[in-house]
Amino acid sequence: MQEAGLETALQIRGRSLGRGEDRGWAFPVSTPCRLKLSAARAEVTPADPALEDQVADLRRDYNDLRRVMYEAAQVQRRLCGPRYLRWESFEIASEIFPVRHVSGDFISVFELEGDLVFAIGDIAGKGLSAAMWFTHILGLLRMQITALESPAAALSAINRDLLQTSLEFPLTSLLLGKLNVSSGEITYCNAGHPPALLLRRDGSADQLCDGGPLLGAIAGASFANGKTTLRQGDTLLGYSDGIAECRNPAGSDFGVERLLLAAQLPCGSAASSILFSVLGAAEDFAGSRTREDDMALIVVRRTND
Repeated sequence: MQEAGLETALQIRGRSLGRGEDRGWAFPVSTPCRLKLSAARAEVTPADPALEDQVADLRRDYNDLRRVMYEAAQVQRRLCGPRYLRWESFEIASEIFPVRHVSGDFISVFELEGDLVFAIGDIAGKGLSAAMWFTHILGLLRMQITALESPAAALSAINRDLLQTSLEFPLTSLLLGKLNVSSGEITYCNAGHPPALLLRRDGSADQLCDGGPLLGAIAGASFANGKTTLRQGDTLLGYSDGIAECRNPAGSDFGVERLLLAAQLPCGSAASSILFSVLGAAEDFAGSRTREDDMALIVVRRTND
């Protein structure tokens, strides 16, 4: 029920995120004459069965490709974990919006021995080339955090594995956190990702900066854990640069300050409400300008229960 509700609510203010507005166009004054001439030529031009068969084949291939890309996007979203999760006094809402069918931005949310693990990352590039690495990163993340438990140790191991591969793996930013649902303590490590924002109930804000460099950049790089506590009424926002750097027609960035303003809803607001408020504000800010980058957002909130 929660996921179905979130799916419907993604139609923010009458517009679907990730799709630009339809841009109409007008016929020039001389068009009616040209159309008549084209129609007359069509009447006298004999049909070419071979050409018609080629066009039909191209249409079928195009429709098959669209279907496959749609299915790939659905699989990617399911692998990211649930759009909404409620666990004791904590709730997590998240969403990704690719700019080209599938996304280089990703999210992961899962339970691990009574704790909640959450991650948000950005693989360099866009579309299929970036998204194809997603499952590899996700597999490494789950394997290493399960084996090592420490976010810093897990990211250090992932960095080592990426650099040891013979493939040219794209640089990846990743924020990995582990939430103790009994105490509200978060142990996290930030590998070159935009710092998550911790919004306190009193209106103050902290940034989650402790960690290390981008994954796949420096051999033997050191990664450090940071710690913070999510108290009642506090909210954690993890976001990709596609949100902060979302631009309007004048070329201005949405920025972190606007993100914070959009997230400051009345005390007691649900995580999903905060999620939609931020995404809606970014989309309204962009206006008619087409998005240039994938977007990802995760909201972790501790209720007042």
